[in-house]
Amino acid sequence: MPVFDTPIAALLLTALLGYLLGSVPFGLVMTRLFGLGDLRRIGSGNIGATNVLRTGNKTAAFLTLVLDAGKGAIAVLLARALLGEDAAQIAGFFAFLGHCYPATLGFKGGKGVATFLGTLLALYWPAGLAACGVWLVMAAIFRISSLAALVAAAAAPLLLYLLGMPQAVLFGAALAALIFLRHRANIARLVTGTEPRIGQK
Repeated sequence: MPVFDTPIAALLLTALLGYLLGSVPFGLVMTRLFGLGDLRRIGSGNIGATNVLRTGNKTAAFLTLVLDAGKGAIAVLLARALLGEDAAQIAGFFAFLGHCYPATLGFKGGKGVATFLGTLLALYWPAGLAACGVWLVMAAIFRISSLAALVAAAAAPLLLYLLGMPQAVLFGAALAALIFLRHRANIARLVTGTEPRIGQK
């Protein structure tokens, strides 16, 4: 863990602002901007980029991916620049939490993969790049997005430790735990062999 020397009031405000930033549902915003309807009534009903892709609009899906990753990254970078490393981890965690459980949507948010990777990249880019590499390799081999995300999330704490940021291992483990929690249904389908593959209709 980092040394927590930022005043508690500032950390609480950081957590709140991080959560609010993370709660912005860019998937819903993009589908409405592109005239694609209510994303919650499409496909899985999830607000993330994978479900936006099910609309058939690759541009909207790409923008959702970038913006969902960006909100985690921006939370980390701003908090680090203004307050320090302890605030950066608080901001990143709460931005991720806001994406997964936005109060404005009845706490029904995305599964957090893009926000997880964006947050990790901003927190410590070597570990973030490595996690992205793990995702890409697993996706290329097995063609299952959820499996790639789960393996990348599980690897994150180890990558942070091995690549030189042991003070963020607990942070990585907390994000990984939330990724697994948000992918409960996917895990059940992986066990039964019914999880759809990338590109499968």
